Formats: sequence, structure tokens, C-alpha cells
Amino acid sequence: MNEPKHPSHIAREALKYLAAHHLAPTPANYQATYNEIANLPNLPPFPEWQLRELLEALAARNSAQEAELGKISAAISRHSWQGFKESLGAFVLAGESGVRASSPAAGAASALPEEFSARLSGFIQSMLPALGDEDSRIVEIAGEILGMLKQPVIDAEPVQTALASLTRQAAFAAEEQAEIKSSLLKLLHLIIENIGELSTDDSWLKGQIDGLLASVAPPLTLRHLDEMERRLRDVMEKQGRAKSRAVQAQQEMRQMLSEFIENLGAMNQSSVEFEGVIQQSARQIEQANTIEDLKPLLGGVISATQAMAQESAQSREKLKTLQEKVVVTEAELTHLHQELDSASALARHDPLTDALNRKGLEEAMEREISSMRRKETPLSVSLLDIDNFKKLNDTFGHDAGDRALVHLADVTRRCMRPSDTLARYGGEEFVVLMPDTMLEAGIEAMARLQRELTKAIYMAGSEKILITFSAGVAQVGADESGTNAIRRADQAMYLAKRAGKNRVMGG
Repeated sequence: MNEPKHPSHIAREALKYLAAHHLAPTPANYQATYNEIANLPNLPPFPEWQLRELLEALAARNSAQEAELGKISAAISRHSWQGFKESLGAFVLAGESGVRASSPAAGAASALPEEFSARLSGFIQSMLPALGDEDSRIVEIAGEILGMLKQPVIDAEPVQTALASLTRQAAFAAEEQAEIKSSLLKLLHLIIENIGELSTDDSWLKGQIDGLLASVAPPLTLRHLDEMERRLRDVMEKQGRAKSRAVQAQQEMRQMLSEFIENLGAMNQSSVEFEGVIQQSARQIEQANTIEDLKPLLGGVISATQAMAQESAQSREKLKTLQEKVVVTEAELTHLHQELDSASALARHDPLTDALNRKGLEEAMEREISSMRRKETPLSVSLLDIDNFKKLNDTFGHDAGDRALVHLADVTRRCMRPSDTLARYGGEEFVVLMPDTMLEAGIEAMARLQRELTKAIYMAGSEKILITFSAGVAQVGADESGTNAIRRADQAMYLAKRAGKNRVMGG
């Protein structure tokens, strides 16, 4: 039986995994990887901002409730379901006892505030789809709570009891779903790897296999899967065209081979006939007695020889033409396979930095804006430009400049959240999409990236070079286009350049 790994060993393996797969070392990524290696369930993320909204709806009626609000906030910060439940119950009881002490006639002392009830109802309704409908007990308890919250006067005690029961059931369901997801991912990983091994002769398939393996690596997000789907559709389209041309080329090859065999047969038949004419002429020459008898025989031999030579020349030309067609067809098929080899990597990605290209950025921006409007959450976009890039190119060469771009992209990916998107906008400019991010938080994220970049050593030959960038950040308006948001970020970036470079400004 295998000995359980020490937590420190698991932690080191998790960090190595993140580095090997170029995943940002965020708490969520690290936790998911640690749980995967330790065979622990990877529970869904704690709904901090939803609970913060609930907390904002609570109003303290006395000092005891004020103290409990602080405990609720601390429990949310610790991501403690148990602490949240206990503090919420204590908050309700504190309100009940306070009101009873101050007003003997207060019969509705334990009633929940109307705004809090509405937000709690919305929270439960938004949480149910994530838990699924397989567990009838969860659906039943949630229905009971929602029914209570629709009453004109809501008694807090039964709601608290039912909410505690729902919390327990939800924790069990979330743990089970995490195990199911982990098992499905392992199974999918195995299937993809086996497809790759079974298709060793199809080199064009490697890009698809690598992309699929990357898309199912934790943390699993809808953005990753959507991007992989788009990349595979590009490859499938090219594959369909290549397959159609390959079938046509095979038919042409078969036709050329058939003609080649026919020509060989004709040449063989001509050789047999020529040999017969020569043998017959030889016998006749042996029987000839005079010069006059030899003349017609020699004329026949010469005619047969000339005909044979002419037919051989024609056959050689036909064979040469067939050979040229074969070479052209082989070159065309080679080109088609080369296109397939790079299709999955180049469909929407910049080949140098592996960030999204302009086409990929447009699609990602459209997707994020749609999500922003549907969920009514903020979206910020940053445009950053490497400082003094022309000078770096002129001093150390274009190869050093290219490596500087790759260096910046790698550091950015390490600092990004899994939900963020990196794209190369052109030249030395990059765009970062940051969903669920207000303008101030976006500015701070770019400033944090600047600090990390100064810590990451970039070597141009044997010389250490400090790579810096100027950035502009804009929060996308409710009805604003992505193009306009990037334009505002670009204007803010220009102001950052004018202010002295290595700065971040909001637009």
C-alpha cells in the first residue's frame, strides 16, 4: 500500500506542476492542483462577493448585532461556512433579544429584514443550478426556504434551521460533484492521450491533442473550453479541405499508375512484335541468295527499327509527364499537411508569444462583454506597451526584442487570474481583459504586474536588462463597444508614456 505523501512534498509537486504547465500561481490554481495530487475533493469556490451583498443588506439594530456583523464579515473573509452560519444565527438572536428588551409588545422581533430576505432568495436561486437537480433533498429544502421568504412576515428561526440543513446538503453535493468532475477529467485525459498514441502517423493531430490536454488541465473554466472549441473548429475546417484534396490526389495517382502500367504493357508488346520481326527477317536473310533478295528484308528491318524507336520516344515522354504530375501532387499534399501541423497553434494565437492575436482578441472581447451585460458585472481592459522597445531592438538586435516580448508575455501569464485573457495587440503592445474587475482594481493589477516584471531577470546575451511598460486601463461601459474601450485604454497609456513611462493610468 502506498504511503500518504507529506503535505510539503505535495506542495512542491503542485508548484512544479504549475510551472511546467505555465499556470498562474493563484490561490485557486494552487488549491486545485494540490487537491488533485493529494486526491482530495476540489470544492467549488467560496461565493464571497454574493455573501458580501447579503451582508450589506443587514442593518444592525443594537450593539450586539453590530458586533455580530463584524463576525459575519470575518467569517466571509476566512471562507468559513460554519462561521457564517453561526454568526448569522447569533445576529438574528441578538436582534430578537434587543427588540424584546426595549419593546415588550414587539411580536415580530425575529422577522428578517425585507431587503435581506430578497437577497437571500436571489442567492439561493442562483446557487441551485450549480448544485444540479439530482439531489431531491436539496431541491426540497431550497423550495421550503424560498416559500418562507415569500411570506409577508418572515420568522427568522425556521429560516435559520432550514438554511443550516441546506448548507449541509450543499456541502455534500458540492463534494460529490467535485469528485465526479475530477474523475471525468482523468477519464477525458486518458482518452485524449490514447487517441494521440493511436495516431502517431498523423503529425497534424499533435496540435489538436496538445490543445485538448491543455484545455482540460485544472483549473477548468468555460473560457478555456470555449477557446479550445474555436481552435478545433479551425483545424477541422482545414482538415476537411485537406482530406478532400487528398482523396482527389489519390484518384489522380491511381489514374497515373494505371496509365503507367498501360504504357509499360504497350512498350512490352511493341518489344515482342519487334523481336518477332527481327527473328523473321534473320531467317529470311539466311535464305537469301542475291543482293536483290536482301533489299526488301533490310527495308523491313529499318522500318521496324524506326517505328520501335519512335514508339519508345513517345513512351518516354508519357512517362516523364506522369513523373512530373506525381511530383506536383506530392508537393501539394506535403503543403496541405504542413498547414495542418500549424493550424491549431496559429488559428487565433500569436506564433511568437502564444498570446491571442487580433482575431482571437475580438472574439474574446465579444464573449466577455456579453458575459458582463448578462451578469451585470464589471469588465476592465488594459493596453500596455513596452518602454523603449525600439532602443532595445537597435542595441541588442531583433532577436533580443522578440525574446523580450516572450518574456513579458510569460511574466504576465504567471500574474494573471485564470479568468483573465492576454492578447498581442501589435508590435510591442499587449491587451489584458480582466472580467469581474473595477477600474481601480484593474489599475492595481497592472501596477502589481509592473512590480513582478522588475523582479524577473531578462538577459540579453550576458547583460541584464530591466523591462518596463506603460499601461492604460479602462472599464468597459454598459453600452460601450470593445473597440472604444481599447481606444480609451490606449489614450490613457499614451498619457502614462508622457508622464515618464513605467506608469499605469486609468482612462
